[in-house]
Amino acid sequence: MGSYVDSVLVRGERVEYQAKLHWRIYFTAKAFFTLWISPIIRQKTSEFVITNKRIIMKTGLISRKTFEMNLQKIESVNVDQSFWGRLLGFGTVSIVGTGGSRESFADISEPLLFRRKFQETEITAE
Repeated sequence: MGSYVDSVLVRGERVEYQAKLHWRIYFTAKAFFTLWISPIIRQKTSEFVITNKRIIMKTGLISRKTFEMNLQKIESVNVDQSFWGRLLGFGTVSIVGTGGSRESFADISEPLLFRRKFQETEITAE
């Protein structure tokens, strides 16, 4: 597991599922022009985790974007997949919280599995 998630876990919190970025990030124009350094950095610095208490998502090396939301505050987890996304197994996962806040993360491998693991996660008291 990544160092960010390890550093923010609280007592009694455990990781239930960890998603990865899809391999398709290596087959983009940006990947080609950066000699595949950009997708390697993106892969190594992205963490998408469901714990028994919250969802934790972190992206970025120099500028970091983090998203953490308690499971009780999440209204829905939406998955958007194109034709190629369905065929190859990647998509965008959007977390909608109470009050309408929405965060989206693209190129997640097996996004339907991510949503199912969220739905299966038993929420524990804090």
